[in-house]
Amino acid sequence: MRTSKFMVLAVAVLLHSGIFLYAAPPAGSGAITGKITYTGAPPKMKPINMAKEPSCAKEHATPVLEQNVVTGPGNSLQYVVVYISSGDKGSVTPTEAVRYEQKGCQYIPHVLPMQLAQPVEIYNHDQTTHNIHPMAKVNPEFNKSQSPGTAPIRMRYQNAEFIPVKCNVHAWMHGYFVVLNTSHYAVSGPDGSFEIKGLPAGKYTLTAWHEQLSSQSQEVTIGESESKPVNFVFKVSP
Repeated sequence: MRTSKFMVLAVAVLLHSGIFLYAAPPAGSGAITGKITYTGAPPKMKPINMAKEPSCAKEHATPVLEQNVVTGPGNSLQYVVVYISSGDKGSVTPTEAVRYEQKGCQYIPHVLPMQLAQPVEIYNHDQTTHNIHPMAKVNPEFNKSQSPGTAPIRMRYQNAEFIPVKCNVHAWMHGYFVVLNTSHYAVSGPDGSFEIKGLPAGKYTLTAWHEQLSSQSQEVTIGESESKPVNFVFKVSP
């Protein structure tokens, strides 16, 4: 009885003093799994000529291809960002940074999702200078030179946005930063598959976004500990 009275008194003191305790968003055990495929005729990705940068060209036994539309077996589609666009119960911003690598004059990964205010670290592993240029519209735009062997560029984004990234030195280098206000997201792999875990029971809007093929959404209702299959099909024109 004394313990209960003490807890009530403690809560009353906190409320009176203006100090509020915020609980973390509810953890869930539900999941969404699926596959991204396409119909139609995808454009043929061209080989990238890196002759102007020999130090990078020698890292690739065969020329790498453009990554605007990357397809795989069974009409699968890679680099599609799948995320909860509505119905999320809230997310804690990670303190661990996401990494964007410049290696072999390519951006790795091609598409990098992150949360609002999550730290981003950009590394240059090449023997040449790169000029990292995320072309943000909602967030502040920046354009920075990064020499070989220098410390990573560190930054954060405060607004949700799909941001194209390019290198002003090497025209073939391009990718995307995808800044989201949810921790529940995934990127489709080489076989088009994706999985989003840790969802509490509830109704959600699930959105799939591709840099060239736009986006589409589906409504999904998940029960406690339920794993629900959801697939997306994009129409591709050459």
